[in-house]
Amino acid sequence: MTETASASAPSHASPAIRHDWTVAEIQAIHDLPLLDLVYRAAEVHRAHNDPADIQRASLLSIKTGGCPEDCAYCPQSAHHKDAGQVRERLMPVDTVLREAAAAKASGAHRFCMGAAWRQPKDGPEFDAVLAMVRGVRAMGMEACVTLGMLTASQAGRLAEAGLTSYNHNLDTGPDFYGDIISTRTYEDRLTTLENVREAGIGVCCGGIVGMGEAISDRAGMLQVLANHAPHPESVPINALVAVPGTPLEDRPPVDPLDIVRMCATARIVMPRARVRLSAGRKELTREAQILCFLAGANSIFYGERLLTTANNETDADAELLRDIGIIVPGLALAAE
Repeated sequence: MTETASASAPSHASPAIRHDWTVAEIQAIHDLPLLDLVYRAAEVHRAHNDPADIQRASLLSIKTGGCPEDCAYCPQSAHHKDAGQVRERLMPVDTVLREAAAAKASGAHRFCMGAAWRQPKDGPEFDAVLAMVRGVRAMGMEACVTLGMLTASQAGRLAEAGLTSYNHNLDTGPDFYGDIISTRTYEDRLTTLENVREAGIGVCCGGIVGMGEAISDRAGMLQVLANHAPHPESVPINALVAVPGTPLEDRPPVDPLDIVRMCATARIVMPRARVRLSAGRKELTREAQILCFLAGANSIFYGERLLTTANNETDADAELLRDIGIIVPGLALAAE
């Protein structure tokens, strides 16, 4: 029996994995009565995953600011000078590896590194990123990077270095994409994802809620991801952080229940992916985060800063996980 998009009460979770979703089907799931949606997502989640397995990923900006892309949400864009983001050079390898070691000591499973590039250039800086990947993997953690567009050759070299996953978000559905970004096409993004997959690297790909998109655009993004075979191993669900000086600075805060709906819908259409609560989680209450976990979210960014925006404090996250019965091994809360 395959998953259906009936707007009635949820049926029993199906073991089937589909890659033929329509936008209408996904939107019908998204728009189910909230309690029915969360219940159905929880069924699917428990059929395919251990609900106590919540991955903790730490994120570090290894090269900040000066990006030539014009993404409307991003303070690192060189187009948005009023955002006031200072351009910084690529961090030294040993500095990055010290940060990775600290993240591991705080209970992180995965260390993610982001560089504000349109596309990395072959040469010393790309070689330094390869050294960072090898160093993180030698610590026993998963390694993820986001560097912009990749050639097939660059993806192959990252795979040889041991890269676990490559992050390259679609951001939104194809119909709304042009309202947010003009310097890179949707097809450019899909080509990078193909290069990553062909190299044997895990795909980390999701999007942002709250940029002015319609529900159909959110469903459209999930449809593109869910119809990839295999599904992305990781699907970040970001709430827009409206940074002053960016074109989206006046966007209203995202309703936390919109994030719950996106987590639940992503879980139903991509049953085995890591659905990651990402940017904007700081604005969610503990209760909203727990509802997201119930609806199938099973990964968080862990640490007090994302690329350029604040994140929940490590102690607060460890305490939240402890209170729902998930212990972070070896981590003592600072308050203790």
